[in-house]
Amino acid sequence: MVNNKSVQVLPISAYDDNYVWLLRDDHACLVVDPGDAQPVIAYLKEHRLVLKMILITHHHADHVGGIAELIDWCEKQQAELPIVYGPSGEDIPGIDEGLMQGDSLHIQSPACDLMVLDVPGHTAGHIAYFIDTGTTQHVFSGDTLFACGCGRIFEGTPQQMFSSLEKFSQLPPTTLVHAAHEYTLSNIRFALEVEPGNQDLQDWAVRAKALRQAGKPTLPTTIDHELKVNPFLRSHIQAVMARAISHQPGLAKTPLAVFTALRAWKDVFK
Repeated sequence: MVNNKSVQVLPISAYDDNYVWLLRDDHACLVVDPGDAQPVIAYLKEHRLVLKMILITHHHADHVGGIAELIDWCEKQQAELPIVYGPSGEDIPGIDEGLMQGDSLHIQSPACDLMVLDVPGHTAGHIAYFIDTGTTQHVFSGDTLFACGCGRIFEGTPQQMFSSLEKFSQLPPTTLVHAAHEYTLSNIRFALEVEPGNQDLQDWAVRAKALRQAGKPTLPTTIDHELKVNPFLRSHIQAVMARAISHQPGLAKTPLAVFTALRAWKDVFK
């Protein structure tokens, strides 16, 4: 167990709606899913940080596109290159070491303990990183769990995505959720269509809109919060089941069937 109050986690904006998450102390940092190297390099320069590690959740270009450029920059600026970790089940250029469910790392700087979760569905080998700094716990969920939503199922199956989301739901309730995209407002619109009577969701819609209007991210949220407002974690709730069945008459009254119907509905929701 580590105990380092100086560790900070912050988002670096990239592209239109991506976040590259950076975990840092006063001297060193790691980054998660650097699809674009330039904003990361700018932050490293401004704060004079050493990049120790790059963590990749899955193979999509907007998550891996900056690896090579970051390595090239570090080769010129640092005594040692960062280690690049990623899913063992995906072929990603630049990965030094593949990780899978149950793998763990003790990181000296920035001080934290890391545990890997296999969360397939969005892609076949998608992983997430659960990180404990000693004072706070964080999960970097990539494109599997979003604020008030979940990723599209491109390579996996609904059963895989459902099981992956169950893993997130079982994390400590105060775990901070760091998703890779700012999709919250559009996800809330769908969630309200599914569960319009959810007061927690109604309140979150107001707060999230205010955050975005102020130019602030809606992330991180918490696992506890997601369990209250995210329809994809609530397919066992009676009101969510009833709404899914009204949208798709004849639907089996099981959490997996409801989740599958919700994900298909969200795919075409405008």
